[in-house]
Amino acid sequence: MKWLVLLGLVAFSECIVKIPLRRVKTMRNTVSGKNMLNNFLKEHAYRLSQISFRGSNLTTLPLRNIMDMLHMGTITIGTPPQEFQVVFDTGSSLLWVPSVSCKSSTCSTRRRFRHLLSSTFRSTNVNCRITYESGRIKGKVVHDTVRIGDLVSTDQLFGLSIEEYGFQGLPFDGILGLNYPNISCPGVIPVFDNLMKQGAVAEPVFAFYLNKSKQEGSVVMFGGVDQRYYEGELNWIPLIKLGSWTIHMDRISMRREVIACSDGCEAIVDTGTSAIRGPRRLINNIQKLIGAKPRGSQYCVSCSAVNTLPSIIFTINSISYTVPGRAYILKDSRGRCYSTFKEHTVSSSTETWILGDVFLRMYFTVFDRGNDRIGLAQAV
Repeated sequence: MKWLVLLGLVAFSECIVKIPLRRVKTMRNTVSGKNMLNNFLKEHAYRLSQISFRGSNLTTLPLRNIMDMLHMGTITIGTPPQEFQVVFDTGSSLLWVPSVSCKSSTCSTRRRFRHLLSSTFRSTNVNCRITYESGRIKGKVVHDTVRIGDLVSTDQLFGLSIEEYGFQGLPFDGILGLNYPNISCPGVIPVFDNLMKQGAVAEPVFAFYLNKSKQEGSVVMFGGVDQRYYEGELNWIPLIKLGSWTIHMDRISMRREVIACSDGCEAIVDTGTSAIRGPRRLINNIQKLIGAKPRGSQYCVSCSAVNTLPSIIFTINSISYTVPGRAYILKDSRGRCYSTFKEHTVSSSTETWILGDVFLRMYFTVFDRGNDRIGLAQAV
């Protein structure tokens, strides 16, 4: 199914809904800085605002970055609406939040959906299991009304987790998958697909702007693109695997030498992954090249050396995308500077890389479902 997206990818689109995202710590760092994180959440409560831009019906909701890596925003489920903080994840398809019946230890620290309080709730007999990089869930598929800003997805199928494994110390309630429907639970139409089907979005696109430094300012927008978030032109890259946000990457280089992806490779653009991930051998080589030394499960560098580290160039569709040292090295709550290059667990016969938030904070990213492509431009 194709749409013509020529006039919709502009700031004055008929209806662009922008959801503020906030950056949260990785699992390890969240645990070590738990009190700091809780204090931040109390001081920066979620606030709803609406901004009209150029006479359009553009809605902006503030998104927050909390200290480190993952980005999340607020949605509501049910009637009357119950509020949840979710990760907007292009690496998965299902929306899920904890059920009030969940007895796992992680559920006790999250907002749980109380289905008996919703007049629009409907149950099903479908069970679902999903495995992520950081954990897994077991639950049940149900129906209810889901709201993302002004967008309303009625009779939306989503998951209620009954058991959760992993995710300890991460402050999100659930995950909202934005991938194609074929990797969701069988028969479950993802939220964005349902919004397209119901005619809720002006154009079949969504986009991410991840703020590079500030706690406030990151957004995910639906139904169009706001040009104020990027410089220059959007460079369009076709998907090489329909049904997945996977593109072809030409090479990865440093100091004009190719250090990975020498014969071309696959790259998955994943907003639910904090790091840049690749095969173990190539990741280990990059750690050596930037002088990162193992310390526990991290690879650390001297914080005083960060500004002198070489940039790493990702060449995609013959265009170079530069990630400088200050972007791929982060500082944890203990003041240690660590590399965000990580080994992945992807099982593939070809070389595969995952471009997560470290890359996406440098580049405004448009996910175009109508034309099965991704657009990249320099973020402001």
